[in-house]
Amino acid sequence: MTNETDFIAALSDLLGPSGVLRDAADMPRYTRDWAGHELGQPLAVARPATTEEVAAVVRLCHENGIAMVPQGGHTGLVGSAFPGLDDRELVISLERLNRIRDIDPINFSMTVEAGCVLEEIKRAAEEHDCDFPLSLGAQGSCQIGGNIATNAGGLNVLRHGMMRELVLGLEVVLPDGRVWNGLHSLHKDNRGYSLQQLFLGSEGTLGIVTGAVLKLAPRPDQTATALIGLPSVAAVVELYGLARRGCSDLLSAFELIPRRCLELAMEASPRLSDPMDDAYPWYVLMEVAATGPVDLGTMIEQLLENGMERGLVLDGVLASSGAQAEQLWQFRESMLEGQRMHGEHLRTDVSVPISSIAAFVERAETVVAEASPDSEVIAYGHVGDGNLHFNILPPRELSDADKATLLHDLEMRVFAVLDDFHGSISAEHGIGRTKQEAYLQRLPAVERELLQGIKRVFDPKGLMSTGRILPAEGDR
Repeated sequence: MTNETDFIAALSDLLGPSGVLRDAADMPRYTRDWAGHELGQPLAVARPATTEEVAAVVRLCHENGIAMVPQGGHTGLVGSAFPGLDDRELVISLERLNRIRDIDPINFSMTVEAGCVLEEIKRAAEEHDCDFPLSLGAQGSCQIGGNIATNAGGLNVLRHGMMRELVLGLEVVLPDGRVWNGLHSLHKDNRGYSLQQLFLGSEGTLGIVTGAVLKLAPRPDQTATALIGLPSVAAVVELYGLARRGCSDLLSAFELIPRRCLELAMEASPRLSDPMDDAYPWYVLMEVAATGPVDLGTMIEQLLENGMERGLVLDGVLASSGAQAEQLWQFRESMLEGQRMHGEHLRTDVSVPISSIAAFVERAETVVAEASPDSEVIAYGHVGDGNLHFNILPPRELSDADKATLLHDLEMRVFAVLDDFHGSISAEHGIGRTKQEAYLQRLPAVERELLQGIKRVFDPKGLMSTGRILPAEGDR
């Protein structure tokens, strides 16, 4: 096969007319991410419906030297799953691999295909009185294959861990088209190297996840949710220590939210109203969940009383119903839309030791204020795992080009502060293309050599998600 026309014809023979898209009208869905950024145009979009079809497509690409990139629910923010400007890659969409193959409530596991939407997985688990605890703002559209490929985190990490802790087994199509079947449902398996951990967080660079066995938890039969007003980030961190000890493993979420985020949420969703009579500089949205005879309301009330005695808690609202709890969580979800309404802005996804959160926020805010006094910092995140989204809204009057230049400069300044705290430039979103330069600047030589060696073993032709995480072979 010597040209693209012959390749597309062979691809269409494999998948049928509905399995290959090339029409320009179909492309925006596969070239635009959640933030609205559009990158390059693919050679075509392949839509296989089974693992066998994925393997056949990958073999065809491998035989003909066609670069490929797997794609899930289009909610990523680092450019991993979208075609580059000059790559002419084949997008392999997993959206048609969307079956739940099996649920085993006794083993607390379920087997799913990569294209299953997270929300549908959670709903299916609930039907068997189980819970799949991964919780994300994008769970109505993100796919589990993408969650696995990026090692997604979210709101419940402090109790249940990231995707690495929620996967028992994987099925993966390798870059040459072979299928590795590691769909084990064992909760303990200590046989040598753990291949599945290589694919978790690999962002599609080592293979295409087509199926997974997920770890379930008992479904909580009671939940308590509270929004708490506090004077400072230092008070938030100290309260977290009290909550972690007082609520133990029942603590499932502990979200840091600045006052400005509540205002943004109310801008984006006018039906939301201020949850307390007075405004406070910082808030915590916390949740505890349990099964069985546990008095969660008293547990939180005792925490609030303890916090008030120590001068940490200024006020608080404890949801008295599921509807009220849902409304409190709506602030957390709507504030993201509120930021987006303000146009292009810097989104970071960093982590520091929990004990360093307050000092990092203070120093990073100072650095940004010194460099750009008219920019607005919005720092929020998951206190229980040290993950902050240190976002920055630039002055609105700047041109798009000037905004891009300013935000890049501010990001580098924030990363420099992060280095002083021995933090990570990516806590849950991955590296992709967007963060590659900053990642490589901080990557030790030995680690880079090992990572490049792993990539060569799995993908010696360099055809699978080339240029994500690590540069393409010719660019090294």
